[in-house]
Amino acid sequence: MSQTTTIFSVVKQLSQYDTFEQIYHRHRHGEPFPSSDALHQIIDITRSVLFPGYFGNPSVDADTIHYHIGVNLEKLSEILCEQVLSGICFGECEKEGKLSEKQQKACEITSTFISSLPRMRKVLITDIETAYYGDPAAKSFAEIILCYPAIKAISNYRIAHELLTLGVPLIPRMISEMAHSETGIDIHPGATIGSYFTIDHGTGVVIGETTVIGDHVKLYQGVTLGAKSFELDESGNPVKNIPRHPIIEDNVIIYSNASILGRITIGEGAVIGGNIWVTTDVAKGEKVVQRRF
Repeated sequence: MSQTTTIFSVVKQLSQYDTFEQIYHRHRHGEPFPSSDALHQIIDITRSVLFPGYFGNPSVDADTIHYHIGVNLEKLSEILCEQVLSGICFGECEKEGKLSEKQQKACEITSTFISSLPRMRKVLITDIETAYYGDPAAKSFAEIILCYPAIKAISNYRIAHELLTLGVPLIPRMISEMAHSETGIDIHPGATIGSYFTIDHGTGVVIGETTVIGDHVKLYQGVTLGAKSFELDESGNPVKNIPRHPIIEDNVIIYSNASILGRITIGEGAVIGGNIWVTTDVAKGEKVVQRRF
């Protein structure tokens, strides 16, 4: 069989509707599609606004910061609005609706997101402070911001969580997965995480969608805040949108490779030792460690 004949045969097979029906996105003409390149730009610009001088133009100073932030917010507004619109179009692909109405919705969401940036910076400062004061190896805030994977992952999470809260489909998950690929830290944008949060080292940490984390919580590498089991519907498929991940109250420390599974509560001030499998509630102030043999 010649190469041309082979290609013709494969094209015919791959073009049969029943072979791609389940993985096919029916794109409407004129609607934008999510772009990984644009989302990387959004993260870079947002970081340059939240952490001026560390990302973006390094020569920004007190005299130029107003201009620097203004220019970047205008650029962010344009790119983000387009990507929010793409998420809305993608998430509502089965619904009828005028593109102009979706554009208006995207612009409103973008404006609200930009309004949230001062609050987001305040929370991220608490995360940086916690990482710095909790790690004797840290020499400066600059080192934390530029080098620590946790700050990259947490900043992506806080951006993604805000967009998810505003009702943007798909885009928040793409943003969180960008950080996952970059840092090895997997934080679902649906999780709720308080202030003064830090992850030491970080590689292999997994925080599930319905996890609730209070203030002043510290995790170490390899920690999983996951689901123990899935409730199934009558067809045997997992039931969506139900709480299935842990609640971690304030001032909790969870050491490396601990797995906290199911909708359980780890009480305020509790300490979970390394390599522990926890599937029941832990009382306030309790320490859970491996038995000594």
